[in-house]
Amino acid sequence: MRTNFPHIRLRWHRVGSATAVTAALVLAGFGTAVHADATTSSKVTWAATPCATPKKTDELACNSLRVTGGTTAFQKARGITPKAADAATPSGYGPSDLQSAYGLTAAAAANGSGETIAIVDAYNDPNAEADLAKYRSYYGLPACTSASGCFKKVSQTGSTTSLPSSDAGWSEEISLDLDMVSAIAPNAKILLVEAKSATMANLGKAVNEAVTLGAKFVSNSYGGSESSSDTSYDSSYFNHPGVAITVSAGDEGYGAEYPAASKYVTSVGGTALSTSSNSRGWTESVWKTSSTEGTGSGCSSYDAKPSWQTDTGCTKRMISDVSAVADPATGVSVYDSYGVTAGWYTFGGTSASSPIIAAVYALAGTPGSSDYPAQYPYKHTSSLNDVTSGNNGSCSTSYFCTATSGYDGPTGWGTPKGVSAFTG
Repeated sequence: MRTNFPHIRLRWHRVGSATAVTAALVLAGFGTAVHADATTSSKVTWAATPCATPKKTDELACNSLRVTGGTTAFQKARGITPKAADAATPSGYGPSDLQSAYGLTAAAAANGSGETIAIVDAYNDPNAEADLAKYRSYYGLPACTSASGCFKKVSQTGSTTSLPSSDAGWSEEISLDLDMVSAIAPNAKILLVEAKSATMANLGKAVNEAVTLGAKFVSNSYGGSESSSDTSYDSSYFNHPGVAITVSAGDEGYGAEYPAASKYVTSVGGTALSTSSNSRGWTESVWKTSSTEGTGSGCSSYDAKPSWQTDTGCTKRMISDVSAVADPATGVSVYDSYGVTAGWYTFGGTSASSPIIAAVYALAGTPGSSDYPAQYPYKHTSSLNDVTSGNNGSCSTSYFCTATSGYDGPTGWGTPKGVSAFTG
């Protein structure tokens, strides 16, 4: 049985030259993180979403955090003054920002039609389709409904009527995932597969169901501690040639998680994303809030090294492969209504980066039928934005936790620069 012992997120953070104490634990059992991004003039605060603390020891955690106050990078760049916690208006990056940052504007408009991107999460979000409609309508994206066949929600057995019990925390995660897929690949179909609980067995069955139903791109924004069972999970749930399976690297700083450690998936790290005066118009660094909060990375204890990984410091599978925005202070806009005040929220965590990368794969086209698409970025490293600054903790082998030119654990080979790195 897999066990996952979540960290209680009560901690100190140093902001600039002053030390800020995190808020006391809130009713759900989470603390509030404080971060001053280079692009902001006021502290951004956030809390882990409720699904980041599993209900049972054999359940996995979602990798998302929701902003609760301050001025985000998006707001600062546009001179927007409302607090980020105001649900009335977006306070995070929207589709045009993300497409611009990752060189996807043209591809997002032209590609993705006919492709199906699956989102695998636990429990049911009864408002998923309605909230998705709000997001897409606000940003001028084409409608994606069950009536048109664009959106479909099923259980891990494929049922459209016998769905899991509803859960407010996982509903926040679901909204984040659906909105990120929409932001990057607005012409693609979306399949939401809801596992009946957050155990690896049920989430894994949901992955298999997504593939059975025809999805060639499957995003997973959850994880837990590694175990000796992981290699059996690999063969049971993640060995799907011809399917791009993305997995969040984790939100607890340096250290390996599963299923990001699976040799069959694309493990996705997280960055802080800010506007810049450089030619790209954007800059990124490793997302790190503290030694216990930031993107995951590391050398797996159990999974074998895939043939396409050539770093020499880790003899087994190394996390991550690629990365995308995850810092809540530079977070993304999401519409959510189940269990919270209906409205706009800003989210971060590698739960944002995994669906972004899954959608980039969809823009790049259907993978080769016998391919493991995790290898694609390794063939096209020049077609990625190399992230060379920042770290996610302390480690004995520098590139395991520290950004460097070329490959490193926290950001892999980098972030999307168009779709070329995600094709065979």
